[in-house]
Amino acid sequence: MPATLRPRRSFLYMPGSNPRALERARSLPADGLILDLEDAVAPQEKESARAIVTAALAEGGYGEREVVLRVNPLDTPWGYADLASAATMPIDAVLLPKVEGAERLRLSLSLLDALGAPERLALWCMLETPLGILYARDIAAASPRLAALVLGTSDLTKDLHALATRDRLPLLTSLGLAILAARAYGLAVLDGVHLDLADDEGFAASCRQGRELGFDGKTVIHPKQIAAANAAFAPSTEEIEWSRRIIAAHAEAVAAGKGVVLVDGRLIENLHVENARRIVALAEEIRRLRQG
Repeated sequence: MPATLRPRRSFLYMPGSNPRALERARSLPADGLILDLEDAVAPQEKESARAIVTAALAEGGYGEREVVLRVNPLDTPWGYADLASAATMPIDAVLLPKVEGAERLRLSLSLLDALGAPERLALWCMLETPLGILYARDIAAASPRLAALVLGTSDLTKDLHALATRDRLPLLTSLGLAILAARAYGLAVLDGVHLDLADDEGFAASCRQGRELGFDGKTVIHPKQIAAANAAFAPSTEEIEWSRRIIAAHAEAVAAGKGVVLVDGRLIENLHVENARRIVALAEEIRRLRQG
């Protein structure tokens, strides 16, 4: 399944230094987990967190959830060792923080290859600084091993000297540039976190906005946010039914030698059919994961 069709409605950040959290993650309904060795781990716990994550992954039990390891930057004392461990871990991707150009991605890939990482191991990049946003296109085009862009909206808001408003108007230009870069190069793209755990209404609004903008899903910081993100970024029943009608009507028109089809008075073209097929495929994959 193409990267953009794999369900990525919710990705939960899990602190690598917390064994109990990593244990609980095995039963949570998130589409993916980001096991964090960077921001969520204090400097004095970096080494032990890497060992804790290694042990948890070796034990397994995460099912079909997509597992991503967020490493420390290479210019820190822990970055190289994080990549060396990632090369041998049973994970789907390595998430590089604070990426501001294609060279950081290429260097990390070359190191992973030298360390014996499997070719299937993907790279994800965080865009969380103004420079990262400005170079989003170069980063997205840097390697076929790049699979996703992840927004770090908290750091970005700080660096922009912007206000953290509920409508996120100060971030719309940055969000749009990241989405454009991701879609231009066939990547998944995940929205940033919502920090106020008491603001359920604000979180739901952020999810709705992210879905409307075109994000594949939401990064979350607490299990209580998973259900709302899953609901917001999944195709609705109405979307699925409409998509199936479009596909069926188009197939009938093609069989009858017609190039144009109307459904409820709406002109349906190939672009609508392609999007309908994407929606149905995503819905079917979500249903399969629920039943698994």
